[in-house]
Parts: sequence; structure tokens; C-alpha cells
Amino acid sequence: MLAVIKTGGKQYLVKKGDKIKVEKLEGNIGDKISFSEVLFLGDKEMKVGNPFLKGAVVEGKILKQGKGKKVWGIKHKPKKRYKVKFGHRQNITEVEITKI
Repeated sequence: MLAVIKTGGKQYLVKKGDKIKVEKLEGNIGDKISFSEVLFLGDKEMKVGNPFLKGAVVEGKILKQGKGKKVWGIKHKPKKRYKVKFGHRQNITEVEITKI
């Protein structure tokens, strides 16, 4: 069974047993979490929401809370001798899908 869920402004294609990294979700390691914004369910029979499916829930378990890879950026103003380099690490949560 496949499902498309929406969390953190992004969409993820998941199935039972998948481990996904999403933007930070509240909770501790080992907590159960449910995603109610399900856009699509399908295997042999497909169901598409408009925009979400009513009554469909995808459940998961939090495996890890942490930070992602560092992303570098640069601000630059030509002819003004201004240049700034900066970095950012996004907080992420690793979730294992347990039930669709």
C-alpha cells in the first residue's frame, strides 16, 4: 500500500517500513505520530483526495531528532566591497512509517 502524505509544506511518497526525514516535528524519540493530511492511497485500487482523504491516517514512530547537512549561502553587493558567507542547518526528524 502506497500513500502520499503532506507535512512541513512538502509531500512524501511512503509505504509501510519506510524511513523518511521530514522537517522538525514535536515529540521525543519513540513517540508515535500520525499524519492526517493524506493526499493519495493506492495499491490495486487508488483513492485520490480533493485535497485530502477523509478518515485516512498514516502512523509512524519517531526514530531520531537532529540537524541536517549544512547549506552555505553568500550575500554580495557588487562594487561595494560587501560579501558575507553564512551557513544554515535545518532541524529534522527521522520517522519510520508503521501503519497506513
